[in-house]
Amino acid sequence: MSQSEDNFAPTTSLTNHDRIPIHIPGSIQPHGVLLALNNQLEIQQVSNNTQEYLGKDVDDLLGQPLSYLLNAKQVAAVKQCLGKKVGSAKVFEVTINTSHRNRDFYGITHRTKDCVILELEPKDAASELSFLEFQALAGEAIAQMQETSNLTEFLHLVAKQIQEITEFDRVMVYKFDQQGAGSVVAEVKRDDLSPYLGLHYPATDIPAPARELYQRCGLRFIPDINAQPVQLLPQENPPLDLSYSALRSFDACCAEYHQNMGVTSLLVISLIQNQQLWGLISCHHQTPKYLPYEVQKMCELLGQIASSELAHKISNSEWDYEVKLKSLQSEFLESISQADNFIDALIKPEIRLLDLVSAAGAAVCLDNEITLVGTTPNIHQVRALIEWADTQVNDNLFASDSLPKLYPEATAFKDAASGLLLLRISKVRRYYILWFRPEVIQTVNWAGNPNDSLKVEADGSVTLCPRKSFAAWQETVRLTSLPWQPCELDSAIALRNAIVGIVLSKADELAKINLELERSNQELASFAYAASHDLKEPLRGIYNFSTVLLEDYNQVLDDEGIECLETVVTLSVRMETLINALLRLSQLGQVQLHRQATDLNELINHVIDVFRASRQETQFIDIRIPRPLPTIECDRVLVNEIFSNLIGNAFKYNEKPNQWVEIGYLDTDEHPLVFYVRDNGIGIPEHHLETIFRLFKRLHSQEKYGGGAGAGLAIVKKIVELHDGQIWVDSTLGVGSAFYFTLN
Repeated sequence: MSQSEDNFAPTTSLTNHDRIPIHIPGSIQPHGVLLALNNQLEIQQVSNNTQEYLGKDVDDLLGQPLSYLLNAKQVAAVKQCLGKKVGSAKVFEVTINTSHRNRDFYGITHRTKDCVILELEPKDAASELSFLEFQALAGEAIAQMQETSNLTEFLHLVAKQIQEITEFDRVMVYKFDQQGAGSVVAEVKRDDLSPYLGLHYPATDIPAPARELYQRCGLRFIPDINAQPVQLLPQENPPLDLSYSALRSFDACCAEYHQNMGVTSLLVISLIQNQQLWGLISCHHQTPKYLPYEVQKMCELLGQIASSELAHKISNSEWDYEVKLKSLQSEFLESISQADNFIDALIKPEIRLLDLVSAAGAAVCLDNEITLVGTTPNIHQVRALIEWADTQVNDNLFASDSLPKLYPEATAFKDAASGLLLLRISKVRRYYILWFRPEVIQTVNWAGNPNDSLKVEADGSVTLCPRKSFAAWQETVRLTSLPWQPCELDSAIALRNAIVGIVLSKADELAKINLELERSNQELASFAYAASHDLKEPLRGIYNFSTVLLEDYNQVLDDEGIECLETVVTLSVRMETLINALLRLSQLGQVQLHRQATDLNELINHVIDVFRASRQETQFIDIRIPRPLPTIECDRVLVNEIFSNLIGNAFKYNEKPNQWVEIGYLDTDEHPLVFYVRDNGIGIPEHHLETIFRLFKRLHSQEKYGGGAGAGLAIVKKIVELHDGQIWVDSTLGVGSAFYFTLN
């Protein structure tokens, strides 16, 4: 017994057995006769053993109509095959008058693309099963299969039933994995034989062409692996397609492989699940052994029934897990559909996203924003992994339980992500969900060293050759995780489809809301403009009449009356300020930008001149511009208003003796540029950083900091948004504020 540190996975090209077209060997096994017929049912090709079975030479049969050999009823049975699909077989009894006696055969006929094939297998009356015997044997086997719901017990029972019917020395159930390698999952054998149960076999032991034939044909029987094949005559080019032939011969590599195992007779029954080859029932016997045709057909029938029952057993064993996944998925999608924040809905609580596919960690990538959950590689490793995996995605999904072997950089984080399941949510945006599984070190017991089946030739090519040893050989498998189950992959795809559906639904809903809002905003802007414009005239009258009363009737009024009138004047001034702000906002809602190349240095100098001229104080005004400002495309008048508002606020909300304001832009390669207006003023409480941009939102009473309508920042925000930009603020209470904005 030896050990290896890496799992066996031959990646080099094979030069012989993996490429040999085993369905066209040009020969058959010697326990029967084969005739190839054209569409007129004339004999075009026969096996070179017709004298032994039929008492007729090959030359006597070639070119003859089938009626030369069979009676009219039998010919009619063969003729029916012409209307069948390729591979569809029909069986009937045939009696042929040879030179010595009448001989009984089973006639097995099927159609290929180019001809009709008739195979004749001798019928042994002594071993013939009656229908009632067949029904009793098959019925008992089927009843026992249906009684158990446990998959392992079921597979053992299948092997046991086949062994009792065939009396082979060893019967195994062999299961394929996704790479074509297999393992023995059930076994019934003679007591003196070494066990194969639990051993693994590389994919090269049953190459892809052989697996493809097993999927198409339900049964393969070789009574004697040492028997010499019988050639088909005449030899044609291309050779006759024997894919569906029961008598098809075997190649030398197959013979040597089984001889090395001590096997002389072989029966293989296919197990099909979801139209794919799930596994094989493989029967071995150490001496030649012929099974009557009825027994072969019974085994094939039991294989079909076992395949059918297999679906139920697998479903039972996986049902609870699938139900759990679907329940999690339903709950998950409901919360996503109702959530305002998509990322929060995905990752809170974090275990829900992980449980959806039984992962240890996950990463949610929405464009450049990546959120990590559980045990994962770091952000930089995840970004690089996405770049690589995006080229591997097929149908929006990529899965591997051995990531480091495909992506060597993953070796560095194998403890977090030896297994990867990547789901691409959008092909337009960089939206992904990645799930990770850690390395799980496993010990695999092989039936002999799988590397012994590969021979490196002098030219560097690799040839597949039969292994000579099948003694248990251990291998330590590293850099792999637990495999992703099909139901987990289905769960991921279902999540994507549901997310896309939710996003589309929300987009449709948002489009309707936006349309309604656009109409409402237009109506509101028109109303605000009309209302504010029409209100100004009566308000001006209130102000004027109140002023006249204060000036001309001052002697008539007492102190209380004068105070009331002064309040009316103050309120009317306040009201006009609010109306002007509302009017300005409504105008901005309907304005068309007049973009032009604008030198911001010239614009800022003009703003500063106007600001200094309007100030009553004589104190020094410190406005800093660390470096020249750029020239940009913008609406000059509106951008002037942005800087006027921000500079004015910077000095207005400042109680320090040495006040300053700095105007500039950030050093960054990104577009658009980020401008800022920074001050050393009173600062803004953190919980007010968002609300300050709301209309008429003041943080102080009217008496403090010179009053105001509380509309300046709302107007600034509106102008920035008209330029498709953004504005935000960073502030520390008592230290100062910095307003940042972009203009596209």
